Amino acid sequence: MKLRIGIIGAGGIAQGRHIPAFQSLGEKSEVTAISDVNVDVAKSVAEKFHVPNYFTSYVEMWPHVDAVVICTPNKFHREITVAALDAGKHVLCEKPMAMTVEECAEMVEAEKRSGKVLSIAYHYRYMKESQAAKRIMQSGEVGNPLVVRVQALRRRKVPGWGVFTNKELQGGGSLIDYGCHLLDLTLWLLDNPVVSEVSGQTYNTVSREAEQVNQWGSFDAETFEVDDHVTAYIRLANGGTILFETSWAANIPDDAELLRISGDKGGLDVFPFAVNKAVNGMMTTTKADWILGEDDPGLPQAENFVDSCLGKAEPLVRAEEAMNTSRVIEAIYASSLMGKGIQFGNEKGVK
Repeated sequence: MKLRIGIIGAGGIAQGRHIPAFQSLGEKSEVTAISDVNVDVAKSVAEKFHVPNYFTSYVEMWPHVDAVVICTPNKFHREITVAALDAGKHVLCEKPMAMTVEECAEMVEAEKRSGKVLSIAYHYRYMKESQAAKRIMQSGEVGNPLVVRVQALRRRKVPGWGVFTNKELQGGGSLIDYGCHLLDLTLWLLDNPVVSEVSGQTYNTVSREAEQVNQWGSFDAETFEVDDHVTAYIRLANGGTILFETSWAANIPDDAELLRISGDKGGLDVFPFAVNKAVNGMMTTTKADWILGEDDPGLPQAENFVDSCLGKAEPLVRAEEAMNTSRVIEAIYASSLMGKGIQFGNEKGVK
């Protein structure tokens, strides 16, 4: 059986990742419909990728699809996800899951009552380095994780296209767009631990300067209202801690993408991949000459979603886990706004 896929929102992520990935799966899936509020965009993308149907209303695609991929601004994730699930369609929704934890919960409830698959496109989990890191964590080589250092930093790369800097449509900036990937990956590698406290600070100073130097297009500095730099200290109920930092516009020499886990038996660097140990009177760092997996994480992401919809696999990114990532993100924003740490009881912590 071929799974019929509909794409809702025909922008860059749809054209650059999702449509090519699903079309590459051969007999497993086919893209049968495109929906976009801009009819000219919907038509041109449908023609470009030889998709037979295009619409301005996603509801019109229901007869033509078994599953949908939601690539709209964050503001519309909950509405479309719930509508699709209630219509009996499987859903792969772009990250972040939604604007608020409350919206995420509505999506999870819709998944439960529909009996369909809801997965969130945290594609960093599908990276071959991430998969290798998960195997190392499960092997016990790192032992009990104590301190995790996470950096998702870009030097002067505020996205100057689309709606990335629109707070009403996106809900936030660098944290909700970029840092969320590394945060989600961290929580997954740690087996979704209970978070007991979050202390965070957000900034939007650099991107409000009159004279902008930016590598990724132009934006209006006067109306820039989302975060371009965020720091957080995340305390886990098991005693571990996460030191987290993300930015679109850091004044640093180079971009930096780091996920480093220090455990009581060993350590692990995900980017670039390495295992750090101290045994037999030696300190060693083992690097990989080759790692199993695809260079493009969009391909295994698409295949996992299709196989999950067909009952042949389990989703690598479960909706409840993505909601937990959103809970930490929401706490970081709240902590910055209130100027104090946000504490969770175990019943509300990330599990």
